[in-house]
Amino acid sequence: MEADNGKYLFGVVKVGERGQIVIPKEAREQYDIKAGDSLMVLGDNKGIAMLKTEVFQDIINQAMGGLTK
Repeated sequence: MEADNGKYLFGVVKVGERGQIVIPKEAREQYDIKAGDSLMVLGDNKGIAMLKTEVFQDIINQAMGGLTK
């Protein structure tokens, strides 16, 4: 479900015994997440977030003025 501000609620997931979760199909489709993709797991005192590593690298490149590759 998409809110007016471009944010999404994809549902609730459960953590398995080995710490694994299943990313909902709608989220995988929205963010083009495929089997074998690498995701960065970020967090603060409020929770965690995941993003594809190439997206994270693009953010770092922009912040560093294109100095990293």
